[in-house]
Amino acid sequence: MRPFLLNPLFAPVAVLPGVGPKQEKNYQRLLCAHGGAPRLVDLLWHLPTGAIDRRARPKLRDVKPDSIVTVAVVIDRHRRPPPRSRAPYRIDAHDETGVIALIYFNAYRPLLERLYPIGERRYVSGKAEIWDRTLQMVHPHWTVDEADFAKLPLIDPIYPLREGLSLGHVGKTIHAALNRLPRLPEWQDPAWLTPRAWPSFGDALTRLHRPSAPFDVLPHGPAWSRLAYDELLAGQLALALTRAHRRRPPGRAHVGRRAFGAALIAALPFSLTPSQRRAVEEIVADLGKPQRMLRLLQGDVGSGKTVVALLAAAQIVDAGGQVALMAPTEILARQHLATLAPLAQAAGIRIGFLSGQERGRERTQLLDRLAAGNIDLLTGTHALFQKEVAFKDLRLAIVDEQHRFGVHQRLALTQKGDAVDVLVMTATPIPRTLALTYFGDMDVSELREKPAGRQPIDTRMVSLERLADLVAAVGRALARGERVYWVCPQVEESEQTDLAAAQERCVVLKQRFGEDTVDLVHGRLKAIDKDAAMARFANGECRLLVATTVIEVGVDVPEATVMVIEHAERFGLAQLHQLRGRVGRGTGHSTCLLAYKAPLGESARARLTMMRQTQDGFRIAEEDLRLRGEGDLLGKRQSGTPGFKVVRLEVHGPLIEPAREHAASVLTLDPTLASERGEALRHLLYLFEQDDAIRLLRAG
Repeated sequence: MRPFLLNPLFAPVAVLPGVGPKQEKNYQRLLCAHGGAPRLVDLLWHLPTGAIDRRARPKLRDVKPDSIVTVAVVIDRHRRPPPRSRAPYRIDAHDETGVIALIYFNAYRPLLERLYPIGERRYVSGKAEIWDRTLQMVHPHWTVDEADFAKLPLIDPIYPLREGLSLGHVGKTIHAALNRLPRLPEWQDPAWLTPRAWPSFGDALTRLHRPSAPFDVLPHGPAWSRLAYDELLAGQLALALTRAHRRRPPGRAHVGRRAFGAALIAALPFSLTPSQRRAVEEIVADLGKPQRMLRLLQGDVGSGKTVVALLAAAQIVDAGGQVALMAPTEILARQHLATLAPLAQAAGIRIGFLSGQERGRERTQLLDRLAAGNIDLLTGTHALFQKEVAFKDLRLAIVDEQHRFGVHQRLALTQKGDAVDVLVMTATPIPRTLALTYFGDMDVSELREKPAGRQPIDTRMVSLERLADLVAAVGRALARGERVYWVCPQVEESEQTDLAAAQERCVVLKQRFGEDTVDLVHGRLKAIDKDAAMARFANGECRLLVATTVIEVGVDVPEATVMVIEHAERFGLAQLHQLRGRVGRGTGHSTCLLAYKAPLGESARARLTMMRQTQDGFRIAEEDLRLRGEGDLLGKRQSGTPGFKVVRLEVHGPLIEPAREHAASVLTLDPTLASERGEALRHLLYLFEQDDAIRLLRAG
């Protein structure tokens, strides 16, 4: 039931002039990473990365290489390639200060002869480069005569492109979409807009796509900031409505004698850290209330989240209920089982495990025990929310690495009980701005310290030019009886990249250290084969494990003391930190070697330097957000996480708190969005595709 006024924006791009079936597919590749037909609204969210400023037209002698420029030149001659040659078509041109070559590949000669008549003046825009000591421009964006140049905008936005789409075509198509933009009701408070000199929604989009100055297309400018705040407000409204809806059904107060919890604490081989004790107190307090709990437990690598989750489970078992703990991979799920089983057994908690690997009688017996209430805590993978899995009395769902699941998967698990409380965990420390955005419907507990006994990790940078020294160092560690991870960025070699490939690296290391010493694990292996490889490494059958980032989470081998990350400059900070966290789990001295390919770019050097400086995951996460944006910090492209259309958190992060407060005040005064402004805000929710929140409003 989308408002009628918005319908033109959700029409397919094929309704626009110049977009036929072939171009529609090109726009699909450009705009729709997850499939689906591209729409006008997707075009309008495709924001510029910069602008061509035609107000300044440099002479050829003043052109800076690798910059986008507009030059006025006289056409001298056409150099056509020989028949069946792969050489480009070249057009020589000049002004009074120098010469330039205009280059076309797979050129259509009659068109270029019409576009560039010899002896005529033409205005040409594109990226200027130096090739073979000659200034050139490959496939210029625009070429026009004097009369047409006078009609062009002086500031022209630059857009990200894909093969088959030119800057000119994308610009014209977006302009056509802008012409169909309806006049929408204002959903923002004028008292908020006026002091910031923010334009209306329509004016903001128009200013970004038809800028009058280069500043208009900058993320911190008024136009982009207005749209970013709109998106943040829509997100915070949706989170607030979701939170209200989840809390609206009465929960169940789970109050027990805390006997299982006391037995667990007595069985622990270490004392709880202050933040673990605080998190347990917060969770137990939530579970004791008649409202449903929805809490995020986040902590650094090795901060002890699993123990906190088990103590939360003990509270439920004490009260006579059941608990489910779901992990995204079989490796991680079995790791939880290995950690929890001895502690649960010591405390008298009956534990079970379920994944896609269980079959036949074993699976049937486990499901029968679960339905009869003879299993208190069931751990496993996605298999937990399958239709045939029935609990007698599920009261708490614990979801690990929440962002790797879709929202519907989490809901499917909670629907297996009555008013199920939810605890989600993540081992990726999340900056506050991201926590408010991705998990704003949850209360948050943080584990800041690491348990006693955790060893610091010696982190070093090593150039891949010293690969032989690196291999020798690994050999010395193996000779001492230690175990080593060697992480590569991809599974197999490719002609398109020179990145290290795990399969090829494994072959080389086996030749050096022997077949029995080296093993391989990567994401393309079947789950049973991955588990077997990890088991061989954990029990010492192999001592050098070559891997991709499949080992980023859920691998706990205390005997592993060396982590080699090949092409470390290609990884994000959060991922590097997670990989480093696979070592330093035992009593021995541990080392992380960041092997990089020189020369390092500024951003890559900053990331690797930060890894050397600190092991504080929260500080690293904040720096990762500053350097890269929110992009891959939470794997946002995976199902269930809200990839932003407009917001750049590294720029617009300070707007989240006001948006959160704004959403709360709106819903306090108008909880069903029934007022005139509430109706305008419904348009905002639909515009940013927060349809689930609208359905919650209808459901009451």
